Amino acid sequence: MYKTIVVHVDGAPQARERIALAGLVAQGQQAHLVGAATAPPGQPEARRPAQEALKRFETQARGFDVSYETRLGEQEAAANLALQARYADLVVLSQSRPDSGMAQQPAPLPEQVALQAGRPVLILPHIGTFAHLDRHALVAWDGSRAATRAIGDALPLLRASKLVTVAVFNPEREHGVHGAQPGADIALYLARHGIQVAVQRQTTSPEQPVGEALLSLAANLQADLFVMGAYGHARWNEILLGGVTRTLLGSMTLPVLMSH
Repeated sequence: MYKTIVVHVDGAPQARERIALAGLVAQGQQAHLVGAATAPPGQPEARRPAQEALKRFETQARGFDVSYETRLGEQEAAANLALQARYADLVVLSQSRPDSGMAQQPAPLPEQVALQAGRPVLILPHIGTFAHLDRHALVAWDGSRAATRAIGDALPLLRASKLVTVAVFNPEREHGVHGAQPGADIALYLARHGIQVAVQRQTTSPEQPVGEALLSLAANLQADLFVMGAYGHARWNEILLGGVTRTLLGSMTLPVLMSH
């Protein structure tokens, strides 16, 4: 189970929904909730809004049946969240809003944290309300190290879900990765954890991006959680993401748990 959950706290409109979902997960996991805000050094004008955001977090957190605390970091937001993540089991943050300017930067916040934290990140779409994560989870499985890590990191949420669908796309194109029945081995692994699991194998045309096909499948299944590996790597001055990861982070319509 997750025992420490960090949620990004700021003045954005989606902060309340983000904190609500973090509180929901914390209650289900009997976890300690940490509200983490940032006031970078050299920007004294940022300290007061950050403190006010933490006060709003405390007001909201009192409604959860969990222990909680606030932390105000003096680094940039990504560095602060990555630091806090090293002493936690899960980080909750929001997708960059396309009209905020952040999405056009070389390294928006979710991407930086996902690739640098060393912990799973639960990313919420910048619009919408998400009242549960326990009805139907969709897992993207391609036999990779990143996907393996994501499934392991997501186990506390997957065990709480009524149904988990493992999606395997284009297994015939990946030689030596899957067994005779692609998806069967990972489904058995999940079943041994007491998880109700189904497998869907699909083939896409070369013209159809896998990321778009995954989002379409999530909509068809009415999934409330998507689990995938974060593909890419962080360099000193840039974040490089794989195509599927980029598509999911740009067009997500449901909460996404990613691990790198």
